[in-house]
Amino acid sequence: MNRTILHLDLDTFFVSCERLLDPRLNNKPVIVGGTGNRGVVSAASYETRAYGVHSGMAMKMARQLCPHAIYIRGNAGTYTKFSKEVTQILQNALPVLEKASIDEFYADLTGMDRFFGCYKFATELRQKVINESGLPISFGLSINKTVSKVATNEAKPNNQIKIDSGFEKAFLAPLSIKKIPMVGDKTYRTFFNMGIKSVKTVQQMPLQMMVSVFGKNGKVIWEKANGIDHSPVVEYHERKSISSERTYGQDTTDITKIKTTITAMAENLAFQLRRGGKLASNVSVKIRYSDFQTYSKQIKIPYTSADHHLIPVVQELFDKLYNRRMLIRLVGVKYSGLTSGTYQINLFDDAKKTVNLYHAMDKIRLRFGDRSVMRASTLGEGARTIGGFTNPFNGEPPIVLAHRNQ
Repeated sequence: MNRTILHLDLDTFFVSCERLLDPRLNNKPVIVGGTGNRGVVSAASYETRAYGVHSGMAMKMARQLCPHAIYIRGNAGTYTKFSKEVTQILQNALPVLEKASIDEFYADLTGMDRFFGCYKFATELRQKVINESGLPISFGLSINKTVSKVATNEAKPNNQIKIDSGFEKAFLAPLSIKKIPMVGDKTYRTFFNMGIKSVKTVQQMPLQMMVSVFGKNGKVIWEKANGIDHSPVVEYHERKSISSERTYGQDTTDITKIKTTITAMAENLAFQLRRGGKLASNVSVKIRYSDFQTYSKQIKIPYTSADHHLIPVVQELFDKLYNRRMLIRLVGVKYSGLTSGTYQINLFDDAKKTVNLYHAMDKIRLRFGDRSVMRASTLGEGARTIGGFTNPFNGEPPIVLAHRNQ
């Protein structure tokens, strides 16, 4: 039996939230992101796209392309609130819901009804979200996640598309290869240099050729271009916190050693947040002394998953907490108040090169391990530098590639 997979996407989500709060922004060009020239565009209304503005673009470039737009500094807390409201509506109506990001969802409707019945159900659900949240939302319905996601993007703004079973390849064929998930700018340039622009051409290519050019990703892209995707809808559960603790083999008062430990934990936990698509709004630090007395402090912060925001908070909490001058047995760091979201929505005032640096570091960690790139201040004995990055974070130690001696 064919599956029935629904993909829902809140249209220009950040802009839509701002318009809900201030209706005077309706039908006007709106750009959300960092308000300074170093900021990044987080969302752009459809009125700005005719001028070439898109998310991820440097704000300085956006101002040059569309100087008459209304520029708004983003508020992660506001967007999280609206996202949770929509999530609750969907969870109450759907048997299996996957929250792919702050504004994107998948649902498995297989077995709920015949295909037309599922389409009718999805139509009514979309209207329910619009009526109860006030936010525009689009959906695509098909036999798998890839085709449904592409269909949603074709349905926008604020519309819906159903792709009948057996028509997946025909639907995808005339589209630009750039519309296939996994085809980013670098992959698209490779296709372009090969003279390939449409999905249809990829559909006609031998699988072996795709693998020889793109490696294992070539097989995945070829399957997606042919409407093949067996990935399941993963049921959504909100994780509440993430933490790390270290018990020393011998109790210590070596402050340098202790701060190195908590900084390394703070950095590693931040990477885990980004890897899981999470943002934290609460930071806490714990100390256990040699007499087993345990103390902790916590503080509420703006949503973030960035090392250079989280590490100073962790260090400051430790400085406030450590006042007994006794031997320390254990230290711990915890991030809580988690919500789904990407790192970029927190960087309303950070430079694009900062975003790119995090993406580059995390890519290295995913491939070579979470300790393959770290700040020099977190390297303990037995570690040595084998390469370096320029660090844009003022006042922070340099970032290095490192390995541990065996």
